[in-house]
Amino acid sequence: MLGPQLAVGSRLHTRTMSLLKSFAALLLVLSHVTSIAVQATPMTAVLDSMVTLPIAKRFNFTGSSKMLQRDQARARSLRERAMAQATGAPPPSSEVGNISIHNQLVTYTAFVNIGTPPTPYNLIVDTGSANTWVGANQAYVTTSSSRDTGNDVAIDYGYGESMSGVEVTDTLELSPGLVVNGQSIGVSALSSDFAPYDGVLGLGPVDLSIGSLTPDSSAQVATVTQNLYSQGAIAAEVVSMSFEPSTESTSGELTFGGVDPTKFTGQMSYAEITDYFPASRYFGVNQAVTYTRSETLLSYNPGVFDVGTTLVLLATDAFEKYMNMVGGVFDEGTGLYRITPAQYANLQSMFFTINELVCEFTANAQIWPRYLNGMIGGSSEYVYLIVADIGWPSGSGMDIINGMMFMERFYAVFDTGNNRVGVAYTQFTENTSN
Repeated sequence: MLGPQLAVGSRLHTRTMSLLKSFAALLLVLSHVTSIAVQATPMTAVLDSMVTLPIAKRFNFTGSSKMLQRDQARARSLRERAMAQATGAPPPSSEVGNISIHNQLVTYTAFVNIGTPPTPYNLIVDTGSANTWVGANQAYVTTSSSRDTGNDVAIDYGYGESMSGVEVTDTLELSPGLVVNGQSIGVSALSSDFAPYDGVLGLGPVDLSIGSLTPDSSAQVATVTQNLYSQGAIAAEVVSMSFEPSTESTSGELTFGGVDPTKFTGQMSYAEITDYFPASRYFGVNQAVTYTRSETLLSYNPGVFDVGTTLVLLATDAFEKYMNMVGGVFDEGTGLYRITPAQYANLQSMFFTINELVCEFTANAQIWPRYLNGMIGGSSEYVYLIVADIGWPSGSGMDIINGMMFMERFYAVFDTGNNRVGVAYTQFTENTSN
């Protein structure tokens, strides 16, 4: 009988050979290793504990003029994936051509160690999906802690991006000495548009993982956050995110198990996940949006906090009203809307009201960092807006995407245990670095 490690390698080899015939591509095959019985050290419950994982900001200026197209494709993918999962319909097809929805202009990544002994993997941080997987760039290394689940895994992110392979469990280390035992991990035999990164660290609601496994298609795949909590390593099923605006600094932080009071200021406001579908499938909350405090753009509409989106997207009717007040024009070179320095001098704050907190999105927050204008094909003579059209009218059930450019100004808390999102001001909310 094959040992558990050999079984993983054997199944992945079989899966890979099958995909070779289907896709005529060169695929990676797991190494076969000898089975070694290892007794994992149990996690010790530490109440009120939190785990911090550094995240890095990666810039990719290839094809930057497609930034808006890419974010709109991501928004459509979020909407259509939720509908496909709810109805059992096929996932969205690649109708927008070769536009990668993960390979965005600014990507946050985190290094995690997997296996015994550990191998480091550089993973895209994604709040719009729940599965964690590796193998897109660096091949998965089977070790003594690898265990075959007997399931295949396939994740279709929409618009041409997908992965398929086998599902294993393995140890996953977030920081020295802190190991998640038996984390379910996808091992890619075939993936598209994720290199140079090794895969995805899925931090979204766990229901997003339903349907990703075969034959156990009805199973949820527990997230890293869930497993940390169930194993007693953290005190709450929470992950918080701290970012910085797009300066030359590349620092950011994920905090598992609670909130870091040194990373935010003032009141932390929590909003329950919206009832409006499809935003309800993600970290979606109802929001009121105004330009200045008096010009209403959206009154009480569902919006999704998504680290996989770069820009801030508004429903078409809201965006058009915003643009009429701002006076921007579309710039073919960058794919963004632009204003003149004189118009920027008159640009006013936007306000996003989330539960009891009024989040001021300053004029400086609404623009692309000017020192990076040349990197996106822009000119120093203009100022480029990061508020854009989502691509459909309000009333769709997902009228706002609070992308990374929004989240870099606020502290965000994804409390899956209580089905809510928290938001607070930070020292960067009124930053003028752009």
